[in-house]
Amino acid sequence: MPSHYEETLQRDIERIRGKVNQMAGLVEQALRDGLKALQENNRQLAYLVILRDQSVDDLEREVDRLCLEFLVRQQPAAGHLRFAYVTIKINQELERIGDYAESIARQMLKLAPLKLDFVMPRLAEIANLAIPMVHDAVAAFLDQNVELARKTLEAEASVNALRDQLIQEINRWLSDKRIPLEALHPLSTIVRRYERVSDQSKNICEEVIYMVTGEYAKHKTSEIFRVLFVDEDNACLSRMAEGVGMALRQDKFLFSSAGLNPQPISEATARFFAEKNLPIVRQTPVSLAHVPNLEYYQVVVTFTPQARAALSRLPAKVVVFEWLLDNPAKAAGSEAEVRAAYEAAYQYVDVHVRDLMQAILGHEISSGTEAKPV
Repeated sequence: MPSHYEETLQRDIERIRGKVNQMAGLVEQALRDGLKALQENNRQLAYLVILRDQSVDDLEREVDRLCLEFLVRQQPAAGHLRFAYVTIKINQELERIGDYAESIARQMLKLAPLKLDFVMPRLAEIANLAIPMVHDAVAAFLDQNVELARKTLEAEASVNALRDQLIQEINRWLSDKRIPLEALHPLSTIVRRYERVSDQSKNICEEVIYMVTGEYAKHKTSEIFRVLFVDEDNACLSRMAEGVGMALRQDKFLFSSAGLNPQPISEATARFFAEKNLPIVRQTPVSLAHVPNLEYYQVVVTFTPQARAALSRLPAKVVVFEWLLDNPAKAAGSEAEVRAAYEAAYQYVDVHVRDLMQAILGHEISSGTEAKPV
């Protein structure tokens, strides 16, 4: 017969698993309701998703409390210790997914008056790839199913590919005047949120693999080169370089951008990006201080000398380049002169991004200068 310790240990584990399952159910329902709100232009359902997010936050705190009590009371070792550690991590991932569901609902409220029915089937495509990943990732955790975790991991690549396609399409719709400028941010945000849902699901699967096997799948390879572009405001040059890099679709690179004093992207810049088929990953600018995992970047490119001081906290191994050129968003003159300033900056950035990537990879990226639609 099991000892008293074994009985209480198993009871605590089942209580924690039950709460995680409950939280996952709320998160998955929020995602599905958010998608339904988009498809049906249902503002009431969007409001409900936003209001319900508090329940997810409450469960996150409850799971954290149970895990900490479990660690103190049971003092687990080996597999049981990994269970507690992984549950705390997964709890955080689920809470973030809940935040993404809330964000999708908020963006839906911005889109509701625009009645962009032709867009919704494309958004549903990425949603219907990302949402099942959440379900399967949690099922893998509850069942300790490594095979399901590994299979679910593979779905992330499809979501990433579709994200890139949709960002390109959104920019083309803007360029073709099929959508107004005010739709750009909400649509891009929704696409990115669904992509982030798949990222968090992938993280859950990696934690499951670690919990069951002890194999730590995160950051398993150093073959990914992380490149950060920094300028004054994260509203033109840094975003342009990020877009050029992403449009080249090289799996070995992760591109990000930030600014010292973030400012919103201008209409002129958005139009130029749409013309060049450059993805605008997000409408909201990012401060250098808020770049996650800054210490993991291998290369930082600055467009302003003032960034040097701000980068002093980076590890010594980070390689910093300065690409100093005029910001076309500040160009004055006729429409043709402003357009020429944007084109000159784009040509400079395009050539230098390709040269940098070629130097790292050791082979030419591709011919031509302009980003190709996906």
